[in-house]
Amino acid sequence: MLLVLCVDLDDDLGRKTGVETPVVGREAVREAAVSLATADPEDSDVNVLFEGLHLADDVTDEAVEVAAVTGEEGSGVRANRTVGEEVDRVLAGLETGEDVRALVVTDGAQDESVVPVIRSRVHIDGVRRVVVRQAQDLESMYYTIKQVLNDPETRGTILVPLGILLLIYPLTIVADSLGFPGTGLGLVSAMLGLYVLGRGLGFEERFDDAVARTKEALFTGRVTLITYVVAAALLTIGSVSGVESLEMARADAISPLGVLDVIAALVFGAVQWFAAAGVTSSLGRVTDEYLAGEFRWRYLNAPFYIVAIAAVLYGVSAFFLGEATLQFLAITLTAGTLLGLGSTLSLAVAESRAERGAEAA
Repeated sequence: MLLVLCVDLDDDLGRKTGVETPVVGREAVREAAVSLATADPEDSDVNVLFEGLHLADDVTDEAVEVAAVTGEEGSGVRANRTVGEEVDRVLAGLETGEDVRALVVTDGAQDESVVPVIRSRVHIDGVRRVVVRQAQDLESMYYTIKQVLNDPETRGTILVPLGILLLIYPLTIVADSLGFPGTGLGLVSAMLGLYVLGRGLGFEERFDDAVARTKEALFTGRVTLITYVVAAALLTIGSVSGVESLEMARADAISPLGVLDVIAALVFGAVQWFAAAGVTSSLGRVTDEYLAGEFRWRYLNAPFYIVAIAAVLYGVSAFFLGEATLQFLAITLTAGTLLGLGSTLSLAVAESRAERGAEAA
């Protein structure tokens, strides 16, 4: 059997029409194509669906089935995984004992990135890329450019680097007028480098996820939103305090500080603030878990562990800087160890008793 597989990697079909995918069968695919054409006549995936129907109608010497599978908006790894899952569902629904071969229909190289995922599930006879004839002529250049600029992903890929490059001249003029020659070029180069690095590492997706989580926290009243802001402020203060501690150690030292002394000075000045930030953020997380009804006693280990680690680091750094005796170091190491063990055991017992009480109830 030949399976004509129409691929819509960014799920225009599902997002714009609400059609559930995968779509299997000539009539179902035809209805989906008409629905997408009605919702967005300019979408290139309309041509993919109709081309799949056309190819299926041309096959007369063997059994043929046509299906449409979609991914997710964003066209990343998750989109490829979703396409693979829908292909599995299509293959599982085919009632045939014959070998199934696939003919993949796409509208461009981006959708063809999922071909290896499909090939891992079914043998592929070929890939058909649908190109609208009018798009090959110069008369459609304006339309093509307009469509490219309307696409959010393409717009970000093309316009952001172009905009950064166009900032070189005005920033250079401003830098020269302020008496900082070369600063403008360096600033633009840094901006472009950060953008390219962010695109390469996928930071834009993480940024979007962080923004989505922040919005959710704002509208659901999560305490962590406040505690994270406070923790960030404490971390900033701790960093400044660590640098000041290092400067004081250098001023008091007769000879240049070694690597261990530099690290000890930074830790000695910052560890209290860092510990406060950790305790604040962990208590906010525990509070949210409690309000959500998912609280576990073991979650309270986090602030105790942070205090224990901070005590150990403070004692060690103070000893290296000559601010504490060996006896003080031994006390802090012992106190940190006992605090960690005590919290672990006591909270484990409390959780065990709580679970037994819940089972008895």
